Amino acid sequence: MNVYDTANRLAQEIKTSEEYMTYKKAKEFIDLKPDLKEKIMDFQKMRYEAQISAMQTGKEDEEKLKKVQELYAELIEIGEVKSFFDAELKFNVMLADVNKIISEAVEDVIK
Repeated sequence: MNVYDTANRLAQEIKTSEEYMTYKKAKEFIDLKPDLKEKIMDFQKMRYEAQISAMQTGKEDEEKLKKVQELYAELIEIGEVKSFFDAELKFNVMLADVNKIISEAVEDVIK
């Protein structure tokens, strides 16, 4: 069996998975709500900047981290946003699990 055929089948399996379909539906809903989409984008940008700062300095910026946590707490009070975050997390966990399985299968040659 050709590895590319298997990869294409895996891609199709992912696209028909519950995690993918739920995340896609949640994302499409958020895309229709510009105000929510903007808040989520602001949160993601703030979280990213806090992560980059922590990586560059070797320590977390407590003020930035607190702002990220406060915005997250505010956002998850909105049911649609909480559903979006939950769906995004489940989808990302699935992708990470798939990646881990593949990486573990070839770790003997990539070490």
